Amino acid sequence: MAEDKAETQAFTPGPGYRQFKGRDEFPFNILHGTLACAIWIGSMHFNVSLLLFSFLFLPFSKFLLVVGVLLIFVVLPIDHNSKFGLRLARYICQHMSSYFPATLHVEDINDFHPGRAYVLGYAPHSVLPIGVVTLAERTGFMPLPKLKCLTSSPVFYTPFLRHIWTWLGASPATRKNFCSLLEAGYTCIVVPGGVQETFLMRHDSEVAFLKSRRGFVRIAIEKGCPLVPVFAFGQSYAFKW
Repeated sequence: MAEDKAETQAFTPGPGYRQFKGRDEFPFNILHGTLACAIWIGSMHFNVSLLLFSFLFLPFSKFLLVVGVLLIFVVLPIDHNSKFGLRLARYICQHMSSYFPATLHVEDINDFHPGRAYVLGYAPHSVLPIGVVTLAERTGFMPLPKLKCLTSSPVFYTPFLRHIWTWLGASPATRKNFCSLLEAGYTCIVVPGGVQETFLMRHDSEVAFLKSRRGFVRIAIEKGCPLVPVFAFGQSYAFKW
């Protein structure tokens, strides 16, 4: 009994503790949730399907035309303040939060100051770091007005996907860009395990690959930004393989 009491006291939330449940904050709708997921990652499948269909069923000249159109979208400038893009991003974030559903636990929300930049070290990556959606600026749970999620650079060379993920708040995961964002006052979400963690996934467990991924810690120290650990529990249940 004494041990149970001590354990209960150890996990008693403080006055700054906050819990944000996706399905409490946003209405759950299976159709909207499915559409949000499809828009979030579906452009990758759309590009591949379009290229295969064009190559197999269209004349070669039409196939080249399709390739040319896709290449235009690779270099087409992105309007970061597009009203349509920001509305779309908000739609995706809110419906993704309620679809899975996702719950964000913040130990002390009063420790976060809107005018300061933080480094949020998120783990594990898994197939896709779904929990990141609860931290996104468009979701609105965190009191941080300037927030970016560092993402693998090839995303920003993928037609359609580069527009959608940019509106969602993604930015290339390069050292130069990371440092520039912190200096500009942006809080950055870093998933240090990256794609490598995908190959370490196990059923009923979460694996974080951090042993050789300490560069983000060094940058946070150099820039004087607080490092906030973030762990996604239960993310492996979102996938079946």
